[in-house]
Parts: sequence; C-alpha cells; structure tokens
Amino acid sequence: MKLDDLRLDIDKIDAKILSLLNERMEKAMLTKKFKTGIVDKSREDAVLDKIRRSSHCLVEPKFSVDIYSFIMSESKRLQSMNFKTLGFQGEHGAYSEVAARALMPQSAMMPCREFSDVFESVASGLFDYGIVPVENTLGGLVGPVNSILIYTNLKIIAAIDMPVKHSLLCVPGADHRELRHVWSHSQALAQCRNFIARNNLEPVQYYDTAGAAKAIAETRPKGVAAIASKFCADLYGLEIIKEDIQDSVNNRTRFFVLALEDSAEDGDKCSAVFTAGDKAGSLFSVLKVFADASINLTRIESVPDTPGKYAIFIDFEGSSRNAKVAEAIKRVSGAAEDFKVLGCYKETRL
Repeated sequence: MKLDDLRLDIDKIDAKILSLLNERMEKAMLTKKFKTGIVDKSREDAVLDKIRRSSHCLVEPKFSVDIYSFIMSESKRLQSMNFKTLGFQGEHGAYSEVAARALMPQSAMMPCREFSDVFESVASGLFDYGIVPVENTLGGLVGPVNSILIYTNLKIIAAIDMPVKHSLLCVPGADHRELRHVWSHSQALAQCRNFIARNNLEPVQYYDTAGAAKAIAETRPKGVAAIASKFCADLYGLEIIKEDIQDSVNNRTRFFVLALEDSAEDGDKCSAVFTAGDKAGSLFSVLKVFADASINLTRIESVPDTPGKYAIFIDFEGSSRNAKVAEAIKRVSGAAEDFKVLGCYKETRL
C-alpha cells in the first residue's frame, strides 16, 4: 500500500464521518419533538459513559469524550434554534431539497428513503413540512406521489416550478479520460441520454441522483462519475466535469409543499382531486362548473385509482377565500364523486 492509497482511504472515511455526523444532528433535532426541554443531563451522562467505556485501541477515552461533549453541545444549540423541519425523498442534494431550499431556506432538511415516508412523517407530526415532486415536463406525472395525494389528508401550502439542470460529477483529481460508467437515477440517465452516448459512458441506474453522488464521494470508485445536481458537488466535495448536460433545455419539475393545516396566506392557485367513473358526462359536468364561473383551469391529469375509476387532478386559478371560487367549489362538491380540495397556495416559478 502506498501513500496515495492510504490518503484515498482517509478521504473515504472522512466523507462517511461527515455524513454520519450530519445524520446524528438531524436525529438529535427530532428528539425535541418528544422532550419537554433541551437539556437531559442523565441522558448525556449515559452517552458519555458509554463512549468512555467503548474507547479502545488508539482512541483515548478523554479524546472520545471531548469530541462527543462538543457534538452534544452543538446538538443542543441546533435544538434551541427552533428550526422548522422539512422532509424530502432522497439523499441530501436531491432536487427536492434544492427546491425546498429555494422556498424555505431556514428550514432543517430531513432526507427520507421513500415518498410515503415524507407523507407519513408530516402526518404524524414528526416533520413540520414535506416536499414532493408531482410532475416533470419530460417524464410526466410522478405516479407514486400522485397516487398518495388521492387519499392523504395533508394540505398543499406552496408550490414551486423550477428547471432541473444536471451536472456530471466525479471525485477530485480523477482522470476524465478514464471515465467509463455513470451512476444516477433512471430518469436523470434518460434525460441525459445523448450526452452519455456522445461520451461513450455506460449508464448504471441508482435509486437517487444525490445518492449516486454520495456513494461516489464515500467509495471513490475508479472510472465512475455521477449525474446529479450542482449542489451535490459542494455537499460531497466532488468536481464538476460539465454542467447542464441534460438533452432538453425545457426540463422542469413542479413540487408541492405539504403540511397538516392549510396555509395562512391567501393563495392564488388551488389543487383538487375527484373520482370519475364510466358514467357519461361525469368529467364534463365538473369542468363546466369552472367554465361557467370563468375560472381558468391550469392542469387536468388522470391517475388510475380502482378498476374502472380514475382520480382526476385539477389545478385552477384563484383563492378558496374568493366568493366566486368558493361557490364553484361548493357546486362541484355536489356534482363530483369524492371531490376534495388539496389546498390553496402561492406558486413560485424559477
């Protein structure tokens, strides 16, 4: 083993330590939801005692205790900041987090493995908010999210429509000429198909764009790059080989921010869902209500629900606090099956 090999191993370990440290801080912040106060002396003493007894080999007990004392001090500082927590699907650096940071930069971002975890964590009160992608200009509807929206009791309190710009990332110092494989989510790989082909790279599917970037930072595989957000480069200490590698300039994703209660602000757009079966004219009767009221519909999408039935998602301009809109909602509620307003909100376009 040479010096460069040892340093590479150290870089891998450092990346994992930083990732785990951030995760520990996130968990510590969430414990505040279940405590009456920030300071729990008996718990702190128990943790430090365990660390002291577990310190062997090269790590002296005092060194370990000093480190963990500082970590717990920082955990308490973060808890005292009273940050609102916001859940997103994927690893840190995911496009959902990029969107969340544009809307709520002061929130504490919490990664979730699945979309369902985002919904469940907000519904249980563990997270204050959740953010999920609902549609993409190239990939269409995000099926799993829309399927959950049919039945959730959460409310949409904000929306953001933003461009998705992919970057090719690799570990610092890697020889670009030796790149042979590229890791990323299947949708990102499809959106960069021409770039991948031109550069003779072999696409390898990964569960998440940011997850691919994180894995490369932690494992440092040779000849491998990741397609992910530019934010991932800063987050994981990766080098940007090339930006904006997506095949289409019109690659945009729309996200919903979810909460337990409606937004206190007066929105300018509303979202709703209802069921349409095989009864003739059932969809037309609903749309006619909005047409007669001169309310502009901005989205109409259908998602298979149960056999023979579809869930119809609609977005329309206006606020539910407006008398004309409120009256239209009342009329549609009586005409449509399982009609539900998902929320009225303001939408941001970047």
